[in-house]
Amino acid sequence: MVAALNAAGLTETVDPEPIDATLLGAVHDVGYLDFLEQAWTDWTANGATGEMIPTCFPVRGMSSGPPTNIDGRLGWYAFAAETAITAGTWQAAHAAASIARTAQGLVSAGDDVSFALCRPPGHHAARDYFGGYCFLNNAAIAAHGFLVDGADRVAILDVDFHHGNGTQDIFYGRDDVFFASLHGDPRHEFPYFTGFADETGTGPGEGTTANYPLLPGTTFDTWAAALDDALAKIATFRPDALVVSLGVDTFESDPISSFKLTTDDFTTYGRRIGTTGLPTVYCMEGGYAINEIGTNTVNVLTGHLSAG
Repeated sequence: MVAALNAAGLTETVDPEPIDATLLGAVHDVGYLDFLEQAWTDWTANGATGEMIPTCFPVRGMSSGPPTNIDGRLGWYAFAAETAITAGTWQAAHAAASIARTAQGLVSAGDDVSFALCRPPGHHAARDYFGGYCFLNNAAIAAHGFLVDGADRVAILDVDFHHGNGTQDIFYGRDDVFFASLHGDPRHEFPYFTGFADETGTGPGEGTTANYPLLPGTTFDTWAAALDDALAKIATFRPDALVVSLGVDTFESDPISSFKLTTDDFTTYGRRIGTTGLPTVYCMEGGYAINEIGTNTVNVLTGHLSAG
């Protein structure tokens, strides 16, 4: 990824500033943050070894609150067993959130666009649960950062192959953040239980969520039509800034997706996003075709820049 960015001349880098705990607490539940920060210490203090992988989850009718035992708390705050916690998880997630906030701060200060190279990704992390390799929601943190810095309204566009369930969860009842997601139909794809077209927000947030579930085998023409509709809805919302959850796992050769976007398509849609003219932060999400992830990411960014 870094080699591809350098080769494209995208070499202006900024070291991240540590994120303020108040901002984290505005996006995520404080109890959840405490759990993440202390999880590995509590796990090892309990005599456990190896990665923390949840084995028991609360389901329908189980709602008594987080248990005292670390195994129980692990299951309480997780929604997917494929996402392990290990010794450096909190530090890595905190660093990724700091990167997102720093990138957003640059745009709030006057830059047109910035790219937050976040690892781990974030869009599956909800207010009080983790999963899908995500622990802190970097895009949500960037969006809320814009509001803290004076924006009245912010839009989030999620172009990762998987639904941004965590981002939707955080803003579903709010009217100051518009969330649009283009993703694999949850009848077929992770996270399965969220991201349907009839999920449009609730309460003050009714109408500020737009989901575009797309079938396996979706080609760029179909995908781009959904993008254009999402961008039109974003324009109607009239945000002061845009956050893009940039997953390049829509690529035709990605091993865990079923869309058929080509490398050139990423340039095309980056240009379409750039034509919005909105101050924009891109937060890195997924992408599992290792040899092409850098090229496809660079193509989105250079496409965006070419629109100006």
